[in-house]
Amino acid sequence: MERGIFGQLVITFGTISLMAIGGANAVVPEIHRQVVEILGWMDAPTFARLFAIAQTAPGPNIMLGSIVGWHVAGISGLLVATVAMLLPSSLLALACNRGLQRYSDNRIVRIVTLALVPIALGLMLASGAVATLAADAGLFGFAITAATTLVTYRSKLNPLVPMAAGTVIYVAGWYAGLV
Repeated sequence: MERGIFGQLVITFGTISLMAIGGANAVVPEIHRQVVEILGWMDAPTFARLFAIAQTAPGPNIMLGSIVGWHVAGISGLLVATVAMLLPSSLLALACNRGLQRYSDNRIVRIVTLALVPIALGLMLASGAVATLAADAGLFGFAITAATTLVTYRSKLNPLVPMAAGTVIYVAGWYAGLV
C-alpha cells in the first residue's frame, strides 16, 4: 500500500517524536536515516544545510522536522511535520509527568529516570556525529569540528567562541584552497 507524502510525514515524524529522549537534537541521526537513506527525500548535503538553518534560526530545535516537511511538501508539509513531531511526544510527556507526580517515591521509577540520562547523552552525541558526517566537509572540516568540540568541552569559554573561530578557520581554508 502506497502512502501519500503527508501520511508518510505523519508516520515518520510521529514515530521519531516518541524517541526524542533528550530533546529534538537527540533524534537527528534517525531523521537523517529516514529522510536521506530510507525515503530518499534529499541527499546528505541538503540535509546538512537544512540542519544548519534549523540550528541557526531562532526557535526550538524541533524546527528541523518543520524545515524537512517544508522541503518535501511546502507549507502544508511544514504544518503536518510540525504537528506530527509535537503532538505524540507532548501527549507522552503529559502522561509521564502525571505518572511521575503520582509515583515519584517508587524505586523503579527513580531507577528508570536515572537510566534515561546516559541514553539521552548518547543520542545527542550520535546526533553531532551524523551532522558532522552529513556536512561532508572533508578531513579539514572534521578536524575543525573535533577541535571545536574539544575546546568547548574542556574550557569555560562560551561555545559560540570556538564555533565562530572554527567557522573563520574553515572559510579561510576554503579561500586558501585547502577544502
